[in-house]
Amino acid sequence: MKPSFFSACTLALVLTMANTSSAAVGSDAISASVQADYEQHLGELFVQFHRNPELSTMEFKTAERLAGELQSVGFDVATGIGGTGIIALMENGTGPTIMVRADMDGLPVLEKSGLPYASTVTQTNGAGLEVPVMHACGHDMHMTSLVGTARYMAANKGSWSGTLMLIGQPAEELIGGAKMMMKDGLWGPYPKPDYALALHVSADIPAGKLVAATDAMYSGADTVDIAITGVAAHGASPHSGVDPVVLGSQIVLGLQTLISRELPPREPGVVTVGSFHAGTKHNIISDSAHLELTVRSEDAKSRQLLLDGIVRIAENMGRVAGLPDDKLPKVIISDDSAPPTLNDRALTERLRSVWQSTLGDDIFEESKRLSMGAEDFGFFTVDPYIPSTYFAVGGTPAEQIEAAKNGGAPVPSHHSGLFKIEPEMSVTLGVEATVIALLELFSE
Repeated sequence: MKPSFFSACTLALVLTMANTSSAAVGSDAISASVQADYEQHLGELFVQFHRNPELSTMEFKTAERLAGELQSVGFDVATGIGGTGIIALMENGTGPTIMVRADMDGLPVLEKSGLPYASTVTQTNGAGLEVPVMHACGHDMHMTSLVGTARYMAANKGSWSGTLMLIGQPAEELIGGAKMMMKDGLWGPYPKPDYALALHVSADIPAGKLVAATDAMYSGADTVDIAITGVAAHGASPHSGVDPVVLGSQIVLGLQTLISRELPPREPGVVTVGSFHAGTKHNIISDSAHLELTVRSEDAKSRQLLLDGIVRIAENMGRVAGLPDDKLPKVIISDDSAPPTLNDRALTERLRSVWQSTLGDDIFEESKRLSMGAEDFGFFTVDPYIPSTYFAVGGTPAEQIEAAKNGGAPVPSHHSGLFKIEPEMSVTLGVEATVIALLELFSE
């Protein structure tokens, strides 16, 4: 779908919001202004987004609402980019172009959070099935924070100079929405940013805290399939065939040595076989098996080592089973890989310094990252390279996290029907941190 433009409205509407002014640029003033805006507008907007989630690539009403919010405070808004994606621009004199991105899609999850504003939405998915839909990963918070940032920056144009670019991205949960937008040609019709920012709320981090690593915030992800061709036989005569279940099992076990014996111990990586399909009946040795893998890495060298190792192990296990070269297992590496989300060290150290000086010495939660989850934000920033910082905002009250550590009720996971965050503390800190970062970078 080709982009279409909303014409920007006047800034008169901006002046009515949250009693902000161009003088409200100190940290206390920012906090007070954002808090007032949450009470007057952003809180209700969060509930609206949460109650009305939409599946990946189907975020039509969500995109319309987000575009309208940004248009109403003076942004020029383009829609229909990469399907349902939007770009909002505000030019405010000379200076850098800075991009801030929020993802828009929900998940096919039945909400069981017990919240008074829980989603009851269902939607027909791409397979024609009606499924429940929920914002089970915090994208409602991300969009609300983006709107809060837009409203503050529009009302305080006297405190910054440059071009602010806000992106509403579809289909992050498919690890593809950013790539879809880039395929529509972003940098050319729209200015290539000098810097890029994004955030994610995290239920594992105490509300009121930030995490901003100076290296990888998310891992790169590859999707790999292994097609195994065996020789069918009766289950009582295994010597008459080549059993693809045994061969597949040997491949699965062989793959475990990639991380433990080939990847250097201090380099992160994951090879997970998430699916193993073979056979139809108890006493039949089938003629095929199929493995589905996810592979995670954080640099090009590690990625290639893991992918090459998968091919080597699969093919040579086929030779061990006695298969000829033209019947060896086939490894298919999907084109839909996602690059790691790597923070620019210099930029992130700069922003960590200004966040600490304005939000307090204890603003950061320095917990170790225990997962190799993936994101598609890197598609915006890798080629051509754009210095970027991706940070996390705490979403669960500290006392709940502490209680869970001491044997109390566990904190619900992202992508769970029980997932929920504390919206006020999450949204307001998300807006404050983004605004502080923007004012620092626009000061150039």
